[in-house]
Amino acid sequence: MTGFLIASVSVASALTAFGAQTTDTTNTSAPTQAAATTTVSSGPGLLISGYIEAYYSHDFTAPKSAQERPGFLYNHKRNREVNINLAFIKAAYTNERVRGNLAIQVGTYAQYNYASEQNLVKNIFEANAGVKLSKTNDLWLDAGIFSSHIGFESAISKDCWTLTRSISAENSPYYLSGAKVTYNTPNGKWTLLGSVLNGWQRVAKLPGYSGPSVSTQIQYRPSSKVTLNWSTFVGSDRPDSLKQGRFFNNLYAIINPTGKLGVILGFDIGADRKPIVGGNRRVGAGSYVWYSPVVIVRLATSTKSYLVGRVEYYDDKNGVIIATGTPNGFQTFGYSLGYDYAILPNALLRLEGKAYNSRDAIFDAGATLSKTNMSMTTSLAISF
Repeated sequence: MTGFLIASVSVASALTAFGAQTTDTTNTSAPTQAAATTTVSSGPGLLISGYIEAYYSHDFTAPKSAQERPGFLYNHKRNREVNINLAFIKAAYTNERVRGNLAIQVGTYAQYNYASEQNLVKNIFEANAGVKLSKTNDLWLDAGIFSSHIGFESAISKDCWTLTRSISAENSPYYLSGAKVTYNTPNGKWTLLGSVLNGWQRVAKLPGYSGPSVSTQIQYRPSSKVTLNWSTFVGSDRPDSLKQGRFFNNLYAIINPTGKLGVILGFDIGADRKPIVGGNRRVGAGSYVWYSPVVIVRLATSTKSYLVGRVEYYDDKNGVIIATGTPNGFQTFGYSLGYDYAILPNALLRLEGKAYNSRDAIFDAGATLSKTNMSMTTSLAISF
């Protein structure tokens, strides 16, 4: 998902390796959920760019009349219909000391991810302004609505190794609002970020929550072949009356992203304090914990194509993030295999098969519920 110079390797960088030229001028050394935060141009001025991703998802488990994929998914959500996941037009201005971005979006990504936001902001992909705080150091203050720095995946599918998002990405922030300070060391190896936010993927604060929340990022790139990242969120996504503080950690390593074989290792773990009920009494000691490991392996099969596999697990037995109402909560494995082909320098065709296997029967299968879910998704994405 970077204007804060957070390293990001993506299929977009693969296209560059193919000899392609795109209008995405972000740093592309490793994938990140903040890959489209701010466009960094080669010189001062205004840059207009855009992105469109059309898709078709077919859920083999759900009944034919089901129009949506499972409830914990927010991208490529519509079932058995051709639709637009994300399309935006973006204006980015930069000079030596000032930068700003405005991107207007449409698509089912915006429909589902911004469902709780006010109508006025549902079509804003990003809107932020930044000023460089130092004449000699790469130190920036940015404020507004921006892509999240938490995670290695973004809403822009072409900037991710897999066509669809991991469960962990779908259930952690894609966008944030607030203010952040970002510092990049002169040798380009370290990125340090601290932010004050309105909440967990919220433009407006949750009613009843006084806030604010805070978030950090430490990213280390010892070489072009390795990126190590630790991001945190401290705050809440519950009203103050429940006194449920949240502490969330996102860790990942990206190894050999531009080589023939690349690997991403990710791990998320979060905890919400158990709530106050019936006056001043907590329901119990400690916290509700959820976690999710994920492994993605990508193999270059030609100068224009990749084969990508993913194995993931998401454990939220207490239903903090994904509520199921079942005895064991959400405890689900995910598997996917995808193929990417760059038709043109700025046109990417992708196909992915995905399977979920849950401990409880949570997937709609028509007359009953199933422990498994099978689907196929294809997309065509262009950038300009």
